[in-house]
Amino acid sequence: MLILTRKESERIYLGDDIVLTVVRIGGDKVRIGVEAPSDVRVLRLELSEPDSQGPSRQEPSRQEPRRRAA
Repeated sequence: MLILTRKESERIYLGDDIVLTVVRIGGDKVRIGVEAPSDVRVLRLELSEPDSQGPSRQEPSRQEPRRRAA
């Protein structure tokens, strides 16, 4: 896992088509903007499992999100 430190308004580029922007940092929350092509599926981890009852407390690196078949 790559861990980066960013300030508000700073960006992270994933390849040529995806940009993550730190929109706001406040308290224990970070708002992140995602710019991606319309064919790229972007889901919060707690929405990636159909039987999820709320936010997952498991670390994201231990649970892979479901991917759409090509």
